Amino acid sequence: MGVLLSLVVPAYNEEAVLEVFYKEAKEITAGIQVDIEYLFVDDGSKDSTLSILHKLSEIDECVHYISFSRNFGKEAAIYAGLEHAQGDLVAIMDADLQDPPKLLPQMLKAVMSEGYDCVGTRRISRKGEPPVRSFFAKLFYKLINKMSKTEVVDGARDYQLMNRKVVDAILSMGEYNRFSKGIFGWVGYRKKWLEYENIERAAGETKWSFWKLFLYAVDGVIAFSTTPLVLSSVFGFLFCFIALIMIIAIIIRTLVFGDPTSGWPSLACIVIFVAGIQLFCLGILGQYLAKAYLETKKRPIYLVEEAVLGKIKDKYNNTKTS
Repeated sequence: MGVLLSLVVPAYNEEAVLEVFYKEAKEITAGIQVDIEYLFVDDGSKDSTLSILHKLSEIDECVHYISFSRNFGKEAAIYAGLEHAQGDLVAIMDADLQDPPKLLPQMLKAVMSEGYDCVGTRRISRKGEPPVRSFFAKLFYKLINKMSKTEVVDGARDYQLMNRKVVDAILSMGEYNRFSKGIFGWVGYRKKWLEYENIERAAGETKWSFWKLFLYAVDGVIAFSTTPLVLSSVFGFLFCFIALIMIIAIIIRTLVFGDPTSGWPSLACIVIFVAGIQLFCLGILGQYLAKAYLETKKRPIYLVEEAVLGKIKDKYNNTKTS
């Protein structure tokens, strides 16, 4: 037996597409000269996702799954998948088929034949997405790349294929607040990018609302940049300077014109504006403090309710030693 490839597939309420994904992935991987492990991570689904995984694991010994005790989020699901993946190579892909399995042969070739440690994928278009979401997504990538020393490629997907060295490096970053797109960039190593046009979901509905994406973007900025803290300091210095200039101007105006009481509406607006800036800066500090607070708790990233693992590993190890 040769190389073992683990396909890590996070799934949350994906009953409409799970079997479609499995069928297509099975067809693509049938022509690949590696052994395959399918590792599904059920992120506390409330539909029949887990039942489908039960059925798939019974009919195919290559199918493994982990089921969380509740919904911990996609970042936790990715970490759990990488932690339990048994392959020499590991690929992360979504179950909704927006990460096309047909790219797997190219990704394998890049790692196994071309000397790359990791292959990432990125969308070169956002066809089918709401224009507002596309606009803010592009804005996010521009901002985070200006603020952070870690490059986050515009349009990058979590769809990655990596060797064991990269997997171990990612797992060594055991922080509770995770932003995988930044982590993939931070660990480095030789990486190749594959580009493709945006593909809409095969079935079902997206679990990412605009608000969830916004919060995810905030987590990314806080995880990989301290620029917002610097901005808080800049705002503080700037408004102290403006206040000093205004005090001098008011004193001169009073001495020259003797009318210190006029202009109170504009003064009230200035006070409200400065108070808003102060609250904004306190909010930035609060976000960093909250993330640090969660890290100090040392809570587990996820909890497993049930799992089917190990069959492939035992078979693989026995064959290698025979």
